[in-house]
Amino acid sequence: MFPINRSPAIRAFFFLAALCLGTGLLGGCFAQAPPNFDSSRAFDILTKQCDFGPRPVGSKAHEQTCEYLYSQLKPLADSVSLQKFSHVRDGRTYQLTNIIAKFGEDKKQAGILLCAHWDTRPTAEQELEVENRTKPILGANDGASGVAVLMELARMFHKRRPDIPVTIVLFDGEDFGPSGDHMFLGSKYFASSIRGESSPFRYGILLDMVGDKELTIYREQLSENAGKEINDKIWGMAKKLGYDKVFKNKVKYRIGDDHLPLIKAGIPCVDIIDFDYAYWHTLEDTVDKCSPESLKTVGEVIGRVVYSEKN
Repeated sequence: MFPINRSPAIRAFFFLAALCLGTGLLGGCFAQAPPNFDSSRAFDILTKQCDFGPRPVGSKAHEQTCEYLYSQLKPLADSVSLQKFSHVRDGRTYQLTNIIAKFGEDKKQAGILLCAHWDTRPTAEQELEVENRTKPILGANDGASGVAVLMELARMFHKRRPDIPVTIVLFDGEDFGPSGDHMFLGSKYFASSIRGESSPFRYGILLDMVGDKELTIYREQLSENAGKEINDKIWGMAKKLGYDKVFKNKVKYRIGDDHLPLIKAGIPCVDIIDFDYAYWHTLEDTVDKCSPESLKTVGEVIGRVVYSEKN
């Protein structure tokens, strides 16, 4: 029973509460909506990374980008750390860095891992002209797009903390190939640092090449094998938000990516990637091939999935 009050505002409040209770929607009526995903801000972050130029491991632009991303995350997260490691290639030792930002850390509660790679390919081996294949790519989509989405999600998490802990990891050395021995370096190192422990994560979501203008994302086969229920969450949320024309609900590719070392370490992880990208590993992977709308589509879906998780 609700008390009767002559105030129209009070009567309206109790009427709404009664309606919600009667329909089982009380949580939905009064639940706080997630912060808005700012697509313009995300696109600015994508552009800023590209302003440094190609960012392969060992370059000046690589060092500058690391400093930039760290400085942007520092005021947003509860903690930001630089996980440094080295890698030897062709007799040279390279210094690499994973950037780890934590929101709502709780050692007693498993959280969600969100990740992307921030380095770019040192060689454009998919170029038609042989003389261009040794040049580094700008990586607007392949690298900068996933990072841009996560950086904007970090701002949202700062504004309103999700109910469970979230860790954002920006992996280094994903694209240091061409051989597999020189790829996925950051995810391999991060996975080795937690292997053997009880996993601090319920699951992981990897974002890679999610900013191209003609965005189409299919379920990836290895992700489906390791975490079909995670894909179900993501594709279900995409449909709920009206993005099912972008998130195609069927498996298309089997892709080697940063999710594989995490899966091997016992973390169910899925790869959200548009592999139908004509400019992959070419010099044409530039800012004009990407769009704020694509970043928003992915950011809103992943953000809503995170905010829907409860203790």
